[in-house]
Amino acid sequence: MKPAATQKTLRNKKKWDSVKLFLYVLPFILLVLVFSYYPLYGWVYAFFDYKPPRPFSWDDFVGLKWFASLVESDIKIQQIGQVLLNTFVMSGISLGTSWLPMLFAVFMNELRCVPFRKVVQTVTTLPNFISWVLVYSIAFSMFNSTGMMNTLLSNMGVISEPILFLNQSGPGVWLTQWLWLTWKNLGWSSIMYIAAISGIDAELYEAARVDGATRMKMIWYITIPCLLPTFFVLLMLNIANFLNNGMEQYYVFQNSFNKQYIQVLDLYVFNTAMGAGSYSVSVAISMLKSVVSVVLLVGANTVSKLIRGESFI
Repeated sequence: MKPAATQKTLRNKKKWDSVKLFLYVLPFILLVLVFSYYPLYGWVYAFFDYKPPRPFSWDDFVGLKWFASLVESDIKIQQIGQVLLNTFVMSGISLGTSWLPMLFAVFMNELRCVPFRKVVQTVTTLPNFISWVLVYSIAFSMFNSTGMMNTLLSNMGVISEPILFLNQSGPGVWLTQWLWLTWKNLGWSSIMYIAAISGIDAELYEAARVDGATRMKMIWYITIPCLLPTFFVLLMLNIANFLNNGMEQYYVFQNSFNKQYIQVLDLYVFNTAMGAGSYSVSVAISMLKSVVSVVLLVGANTVSKLIRGESFI
């Protein structure tokens, strides 16, 4: 009887431990439900002719009218095509250069002067905590027609008329926006890689030094391979958020000159809802964006499983 009683006690203890662990994560589950899943109820507005602040009424049900309106004319198709092109190009540039934070963390780790390394890390991390409004104010002070850059070039005799840096149009807008994004997020994005480097077994480096490996060889054969799992996990997350490249940056930088090339999907949804007043149309576009994001996540997970033998989901 004693062994049976002991097993029952162990089972009860395991059940209670499981309940405690569940209670630990319950607040986070509730936060996800409230802020991520409950707002999905708003998708219902895509099937109605809703005009805020009018009360919601089932009499305004229009079915798939707003989805069909997205492709009802060549002008709208061309406009949405340009918006998708801007989104894919800007997200593609960010995704294609997602290895930069890892490389930056590697070289930060190689700095032997600890005070200098801390200063560099602090200086490169602080821009992440600056709002895009302040970033634009900095850009405006430096690059507007009477800003520091034009004043400096004019005093040096390089230009005779001011250059409108912030009013440029064309594909160059994609590159300048990526540069601002990189300047703002590079230091913060490298923190996770710096933490991963600190977790690498020091005996690997000691063995490499004994074998006569140089610093570059230790970086190539030890540091980077140990960082690749972290890189691939973050890469999967970036692919899942491929269409969610933000709105604040492009909202503050947009103007009548660059709007055609700077208007990404999130900004287009905002301008459609707030500028044109087409709230239901903007919800329909958001729904399509979510579906495409899920498809991209599943595709990235499949590719990861085929290449690495490990899936993300």
